[in-house]
Amino acid sequence: MLDFVGARARVFVALGSLAVVIGIANGCDAGPPPATPPIVPGSSASPREVNVVMKDWQFLPDPVDVVPGETVMLHVVNGGLEIHEAVIGDQSVQDAWEAAEAGVANPPPGPTPIVSVGPDAAGIRIVVASGQRVDLVWTVPADSAVVGRLVLGCHIPGHWAKGMHGAITVATPRG
Repeated sequence: MLDFVGARARVFVALGSLAVVIGIANGCDAGPPPATPPIVPGSSASPREVNVVMKDWQFLPDPVDVVPGETVMLHVVNGGLEIHEAVIGDQSVQDAWEAAEAGVANPPPGPTPIVSVGPDAAGIRIVVASGQRVDLVWTVPADSAVVGRLVLGCHIPGHWAKGMHGAITVATPRG
């Protein structure tokens, strides 16, 4: 009789464990995240705070939602082990920074080379050391077509190629 009770208990434990695993698996397959609800746009007097975390060859969140013409306070945090940068601009800006950074890859010993691009392709560039945060107030372009072409990228040599780029999307303002 004891063997039957012990075997029955083991079956219940196994079935219970299986139910937990199935429950977790179903919870993990929730599908894509929901769309961003309408945003209260920031103003120059009261910028909307937007957090961007850089780590492991990615930007979080991706995409970054903005309202054309609003002012945001970007809190750019480097949660990775290497230096990262957040370059905001269209693809021509991203290409210019990628070429500039590639030109100084693997420098000889000595001071860190200065990297720059011409003012026509500068965009916005925020360089953040590992474990640090940089804040920047940014007024998003008012033209939604311009905002729709913006990209977020890191051009520290090799980072863009590893997939460290994200989208900036036009969000619906509330009100």
